[in-house]
This record gives sequence, C-alpha cells and structure tokens, in this order.
Amino acid sequence: MPNILICDDERDIVSALKIYLGNSDYTLFEAYTGREALEIVKKNTIHLILMDIMMPEMDGISATVKLREETNIPIILLTAKSEDTDKVLGLNVGADDYITKPFNPIEVQARVRSQLRRYTTLGGMEREPKKLVIGGIVLDDEAKTVSVDGEDVYLTPIEYNILLLLMRHPGRVYSSAQIYELVWNEPAYGSESSVAVHIRHLREKLEINPSEPRYLKVVWGLGYKMEGKP
Repeated sequence: MPNILICDDERDIVSALKIYLGNSDYTLFEAYTGREALEIVKKNTIHLILMDIMMPEMDGISATVKLREETNIPIILLTAKSEDTDKVLGLNVGADDYITKPFNPIEVQARVRSQLRRYTTLGGMEREPKKLVIGGIVLDDEAKTVSVDGEDVYLTPIEYNILLLLMRHPGRVYSSAQIYELVWNEPAYGSESSVAVHIRHLREKLEINPSEPRYLKVVWGLGYKMEGKP
C-alpha cells in the first residue's frame, strides 16, 4: 500500500486532499511545513509527496532541493495560478509535476496514480541497473546512450524512455495505453496511436529488418514487448 505525504500550511487544503485520496488504497501522512515533511520522510517510507510551494519555516522549493539530495520519490507541487515562476523553478530543482489550486479531485487522483505507476515501474522503488543489455542493444541510463551492435543510435527522449521501459522488463507485454501513461506521464485518453508511431521509429533505428523485428515485438491485440537475451 503506497504511503503518501500531504504537506501544506493550510489545514483545510490538507483535509480536502485527504478526502480526495481517502477512498483509495493509500496510507496518508500530513505535514504543515517543509521541515515537518523532511522529518516524516526520514522516519517513514514515503512513496509520493504532495507539497505546497509557499509555506513558513521551509518552503516547498527548498524542501524539494533537500529531498533530492537523498531520494527520488515523486514530488507533486501544489501551486497558485500566480506562481508560474515557482512552478518552473520547482521542476528545475527536481519536482516531478504540479497541480494548480483550486484542485479538481479527478485531476489530483489521476496525477497521483500516474506518478506512482511511473515510480514503481520505471525504477524508483528499487535500484535499477544503469546499463541494460539485450542482444546487441546496449542502453546506458547514466550516460543516456544507446548502441546497437557497437554502433551509436540517436533516439528522441520519448523513444529513449519507451525503450528504457521495455528493456527494464523484457518479456513483459505493455498495452499502448500503459506505455503512453508511463512515458508521457499523463492519461492516455485515446492517444495510444502516438505509441505505434514511436515504436515504428524505434524499429527503424534498432532493427536490421524493421518488418521482421528481433527485439521490439508486437503481441496482437495486447501490446508490445522487448524480446531477447542479455
């Protein structure tokens, strides 16, 4: 069961967010300053943080900087419409997403689910190997490079993240909607066709014969998977 920390100096907002998330299978923690949030993270296993930017003692930006020194758990900033500069700053120092007040309960739930899926599936809760090898494909996630049979291959960020997802879980079938939500980090809403386009481009860059792929396989009616031996 994921543990979620809600941090905002306005108690009414904390209470509202607890109501929005209370019907899901989450354990909810609460804090009212950035310093309280840091203490809770030190003493508990937290899987996601919802944190206000403007708070006394330690604001959300400063708390995010401190948290990123120790952990990669998802951080969603809670912002006012007038805080556009702070939103950008927050993302630059390590926040994963933001939600603008006043909140839409459905949006809050969707963004929380999306970040938790991304965290658990793309390697947040467990340390993942930095270098992945399947057949002739080598992906170095520290250097952000990909090579095939010793030749460098240049991928777009979306292509890279799709390949990273599939190489981390060889043999596992992902539907187009799952790939879209995990890589684009937003609900699919019928945008799955974009995945097919990027898969085609990946095959053109990775496969000797894209029409008869060795690695990127389609499982008809279900989705895509990475096939091959390390």
